[in-house]
Amino acid sequence: MSTLLYILIGLALVFNYLNGFHDSSNIVATIIFSHAMPPRWALFITAIAESAGPFIFGVAVAKTIGEEIVQPQAINIQIIVAALVAGILWDIFTWFVGIPSSSSHALIGGILGAVIVGVGFSIIKIAGILKILLFLFLSPIFGLVAGYLFTHLVYLLAKEASPRINSFFKHAQIVTGVTLALSHGANDAQKSMGIITMGLVTAGVLQTFVVPLWVIAVCALAMALGTMSGGWRLIRTLGSRFYKIRPVNGFSTQVASAAVILTSALFGGPVSTTQVVSAAIMGVGAAERVNKVRWGVAGQIATAWLLTIPTTALLSGGIYWLMVRLGI
Repeated sequence: MSTLLYILIGLALVFNYLNGFHDSSNIVATIIFSHAMPPRWALFITAIAESAGPFIFGVAVAKTIGEEIVQPQAINIQIIVAALVAGILWDIFTWFVGIPSSSSHALIGGILGAVIVGVGFSIIKIAGILKILLFLFLSPIFGLVAGYLFTHLVYLLAKEASPRINSFFKHAQIVTGVTLALSHGANDAQKSMGIITMGLVTAGVLQTFVVPLWVIAVCALAMALGTMSGGWRLIRTLGSRFYKIRPVNGFSTQVASAAVILTSALFGGPVSTTQVVSAAIMGVGAAERVNKVRWGVAGQIATAWLLTIPTTALLSGGIYWLMVRLGI
């Protein structure tokens, strides 16, 4: 394998590490802020579950990312490297300012920008892009609705319960949190798997798009390590800035989020865990009282979501142009 291909693999693992670091907030924020589990234990258990997700639920999302945006044989390694660098820079920036943006959006934007500058629009698979955008933009709506409806169902079933039911909601988050982590690993960890496999096909190391076992293992490990590191800025944003999280809120959020994310993963649809969990938190809060949710914070996050794809597309296009000019 060429040096540039090794660089690509390294960057993909860094991206997956940052994805885990960035998205750990989505899994553990409600667990921590509802006092269901100490922070370090929550992160450790989440990391283990995330690393198991791709092995249990398959690699359909990796195939969508690696095969359905462009034909791997039609691009070069530099394009993929530029896309990864753009995604990494965006993840670092949004972590630094404490905005839970979407790593998925960043990667898609990065791929599109570098491909357009490097090869042009002609090799982009419109059907694949539409499928991805459909999952990315509809999934938070489903998360919001699922959180809202599930919370009403929980209150209906628990209306005669004593206050001790809060203990159930508190401890049940261990199970629901693991389920959410499995779904996150089954969806988000696969994006780097798809990128690495795309690079292997592009370089001629693989003749067909089949995700090797070692790619699944190293990507799952990178995400688990990132999750164990914990993005505390983002955990605070999701766990406290929307509204005060109680055990019932955490339980409902995790069930609703896991249902949306895992269903999408099984259908090969890449979604933003950040978007789905944030939307579910808002849906759960709105089910109790609409003005309970600090919608201004939600607006700031929504703005970051809308900016991510065009910003990373411009950034990756510029990086690719610079690489060509420097002869890389």
